[in-house]
Amino acid sequence: MSPPAPRLVLASASTARRALLEAAGLAFDVRPARIDEDAVKRAARAEGCGPAQAALRLAGLKAACIHDPEALVIGADQILECEGTWFDKPADLAAARAQLRALRGRRHVLHTAAVCHRGGAEMWRHLAAPSLVMRHFSDAFVDRYLALEGERVTASVGAYRLEGPGIQLFDEIEGEHATILGLPLLALLRLLRQHGAVLD
Repeated sequence: MSPPAPRLVLASASTARRALLEAAGLAFDVRPARIDEDAVKRAARAEGCGPAQAALRLAGLKAACIHDPEALVIGADQILECEGTWFDKPADLAAARAQLRALRGRRHVLHTAAVCHRGGAEMWRHLAAPSLVMRHFSDAFVDRYLALEGERVTASVGAYRLEGPGIQLFDEIEGEHATILGLPLLALLRLLRQHGAVLD
């Protein structure tokens, strides 16, 4: 007899990650992990870590925060890096406008990490790095875009929603769509099949 499939827990408050798992047909609980992300990033930079290592650290800490020995806990995080500068979620629309102007005409990378814990121990980690190039749009376009999207852009490290009008910001996109939205879904599904959490 096969062991029972583990329950899945998403240790994230991200609506995008939740929507991705729901769209994939997965049953899971949402238990957002509470960590001081800014402090973790500051410590990582002080230690000489790059954005990829910092994203993995954050994802791992989120997964480790959920103490449920019977569950497979999914932690994830994403850091946007453009020519050595790290970007966080903009605090408001003014910060989003400044961020979009800083990114336009340039390539940035979304260092996207996922870490899974089970029984209090890390069992899997994955890192992907989609690459995106924003086109040379006008200030008037930025203002029109932000008026259309409103506060929703403050939920994204890039100040854009690729699944919405944000697609108009780009000239070039390389990488899995789900990963760009914040979760390396194909790699995660492979893991879940291996552990009987979804049918093979």
